Amino acid sequence: MDLGVLANDSFLLLGNPVKHSLSPLIQNAAFKSAQVPRVYNTCCCEESDLGRLMKELTELGLGGNVTVPYKEAAVKIIDRASEAVLRTGACNTFWTRNGEIFGDNTDVEGFRRACRSFLGRSPKGFKVLVLGAGGVVRAVLMSLLNDEIGEIILLNRTLSRAKIVADHFGNAKIRVVKSSQDVKGCEFDLIINGTSMGLNANDEIPFDLSLPSRVGGVMDLVYGKELTRFVKCAKKNNFPGVDGTEMLLQQAAVSFERWWDKPAPLDTMRLTLESVITR
Repeated sequence: MDLGVLANDSFLLLGNPVKHSLSPLIQNAAFKSAQVPRVYNTCCCEESDLGRLMKELTELGLGGNVTVPYKEAAVKIIDRASEAVLRTGACNTFWTRNGEIFGDNTDVEGFRRACRSFLGRSPKGFKVLVLGAGGVVRAVLMSLLNDEIGEIILLNRTLSRAKIVADHFGNAKIRVVKSSQDVKGCEFDLIINGTSMGLNANDEIPFDLSLPSRVGGVMDLVYGKELTRFVKCAKKNNFPGVDGTEMLLQQAAVSFERWWDKPAPLDTMRLTLESVITR
């Protein structure tokens, strides 16, 4: 994508890949509703271009989002990092103020809002199984710890990566296990899929839901135009389940709030998202 064509009025989603993203649909509806004279586009780029693009956008008074696999790299580019960025080591939203690049990780607040929407309450005191060890999992862990979670079991295909994430937080409430068999017979108030398994229709289900003795609910942070196989499996087993659509919506709303310093038109954003999703 040619930045020169978009630079005067475009906020950008920077990452690779970005073609599948529903963020432009949501944000352009929000911009129009709020009468913001800007547009939102995607830009598939290399990591070597990230710093230049972010700086050129902010010099023009613009901003945007950063998605996989560059959220960690973006931290080194911003001038002012939010607490969420500092604690997770990832940045997914940037904007400018007084000539400086500000950055936030809106996945943290986005997950908190989505989780409370699903549960109808705070997960305070819950025992939670978290699958994965990528950037979004760090946001989930920060949110859960802020909400005074009871215990977090962290399970990832690569044990060393899970240990790195757990060590990053240094909190005794996070316990890493080697395999799914280690949680056989356990009870969980909530299971969260923070892996990318489910993005493709042929992906395996990330976790065997028959292993725990009790499951209070399932949140799959993967989203698509149809429910993921993991959520369908949860519902088949009579567990409440939700995909990543609500988190996508909520983190987008938080990004809008950071850019424009006013509430996001959430109802408009939700209706726009629902118009392209089959449930």
